[in-house]
Amino acid sequence: VQLQASGGGLVQAGGSLRLSCVASERTIGIMGWFRQVPGKEREFVAASLWAGGRTVYADSVKGRFTISRDNAKATVYLQMNSLKPEDTAVYYCAADRNYQSGYVNLSKYEYWGQGTLVTVSS
Repeated sequence: VQLQASGGGLVQAGGSLRLSCVASERTIGIMGWFRQVPGKEREFVAASLWAGGRTVYADSVKGRFTISRDNAKATVYLQMNSLKPEDTAVYYCAADRNYQSGYVNLSKYEYWGQGTLVTVSS
């Protein structure tokens, strides 16, 4: 599975951005977003599960970010509102065909996109 992420950029605090990730296959158990700041570990942001259409979020983005999925287009979106400087990071799209559990763990995702930089200025 190949993942192509896009939509990053520079935005002022309080602004919005929408990230997109297109997968080369439609049937994916889970698609999600992680982010990483230089010198820190990659952290979970949000995920969309195929089963039941469930969505999950990190506490730090709840109420501000929304993940959505278009199965026909094999695309997952991350709408980011009320952005803060601490949201600045490289955002990575991730996916796995046969997800079972543990969506916050990097090891549960077999496929990764190339990353897209989000910079939020104060």
